[in-house]
Amino acid sequence: METTVLAILLFAALLGILSLGVWIAFALLAVAIIAVTLFAPVAAGQIMALTIWGSSGSWSLVAMPMFLWMGEILFRTRLSEDMFRGLAPLVTRIPGRLMHINVLGCGIMAAVVGSSSVTCATIGRISLPELRKRGYDEGMAIGTLAGSGTMGLLIPPSIMMIVYGVVAQVSIARMFVAGVLPGLMMIGLFMCYVAGWSLLFPDRTPRDSIIMTLRERLYAARRLFPVLVLIVGVMGSIYAGVATPTEAAVIGVVGALLISFLSRTLTWETFKKSVIGATCTSCMIMFILTAAAFLSVAVGYAGIPQALAQWVSSLNLSIYTLILVLTIVYIILGSFLDGASMIVLTISVVQPMVVAAGIDLVWFGIYLIIVIEMAQITPPVGFNLFVLQALTGRDMMSVATSAMPFFLLMLVAVVLLVAFPDIALYLPQTMYAH
Repeated sequence: METTVLAILLFAALLGILSLGVWIAFALLAVAIIAVTLFAPVAAGQIMALTIWGSSGSWSLVAMPMFLWMGEILFRTRLSEDMFRGLAPLVTRIPGRLMHINVLGCGIMAAVVGSSSVTCATIGRISLPELRKRGYDEGMAIGTLAGSGTMGLLIPPSIMMIVYGVVAQVSIARMFVAGVLPGLMMIGLFMCYVAGWSLLFPDRTPRDSIIMTLRERLYAARRLFPVLVLIVGVMGSIYAGVATPTEAAVIGVVGALLISFLSRTLTWETFKKSVIGATCTSCMIMFILTAAAFLSVAVGYAGIPQALAQWVSSLNLSIYTLILVLTIVYIILGSFLDGASMIVLTISVVQPMVVAAGIDLVWFGIYLIIVIEMAQITPPVGFNLFVLQALTGRDMMSVATSAMPFFLLMLVAVVLLVAFPDIALYLPQTMYAH
């Protein structure tokens, strides 16, 4: 009981500090220092120094700034414009027509940038004006972009997978492999919804204005070639076992620079902006990671994770009930925290419960990322909502309303993942059987 009260008090202290507008990393450090001072037999400064140094020295973390840099480079190319022109002729025969470009475009972009907000912004800045000009329903266009943009977290290479892999000490390569089938499942769910909606409301979908022969459609699809080659180069090298995620990230950066050079968008100014953008984002995530590592050690000294795990075990919850409770908790947390913060803040407490329940940590990582995706489109702290608000000029609630059907589709994805765990586990178990 004392440990439970202590956990509640520390969590309340964290929320109180965050409510003052303090940076997340500083808030984590403050609460960690309080816990260490009260419960650790060693000076707080010594533990903090050792923990921060140890948690930031992981070789796996090198992949994160490299993938972020790759995304920043591609963000400044004509890649999104080429993808629109390459995909448009291929989807005009499907109910929903050009709205599928948001889904497919985000799926492809997610496979090369690993970031939800970059995926959403890159595709949205081209597709939204085009769809608006052609008379497509703007609410549906915004919704497809909001939902599909979150796949930047799920489809590898994903920055959130790297963060989870490092914090939970799970193979990042296995996480990348495990994300493929769930990512395809999400694309399928979104495209089926768009097609069904289009059939129900045919008056909101303009008629096909692109009249092309099959040969012309295939020729237009050549614009997808550079990004597909980049995907094969990055992910293929990991799946073939010839490169680690860190080495594949380097391949991705070289490929992105080459695409940028060939598209004549590689200038000293764009190069400099891409380096600065990747550096700022990497430093932010690393600051949160190291602060959270210190907090994890602090709550370990207080005995909170073990006590909570024993408490949950004593409740004899089924796996399904535990997943239901965790889903509700993470959706609530997602209304106030970003994805990286959710992972690093909770994993030290949640992981013992998950292990005790016999849940595979790779599967749990995929589940957790899908739930974090849902947080990307829930107000008030939904980063994709902020991106779309800036792109469209609409108010936050209007954008959130458009995104709501896709939030519910993600809940369906969670149910499917729980009912059929092999969606996430089949590929890693097959590829790493030996």
